[in-house]
Amino acid sequence: MDSWLYQTVQQLAQDSAAYEERAFFQALSQLALEQEKRIAQAQGEIDGRSWDEKSW
Repeated sequence: MDSWLYQTVQQLAQDSAAYEERAFFQALSQLALEQEKRIAQAQGEIDGRSWDEKSW
């Protein structure tokens, strides 16, 4: 589930010398993971609703 954004932000966090930058990039990577999870859930919900006979 590691997207390009997550991997890039993780690399930026590792390369950062300042604590504040590392903390920012770590928080941003967590946000990216949460967004990926929510997108996957929404896609699953849409798929499930499209196959639900009650919604026809």
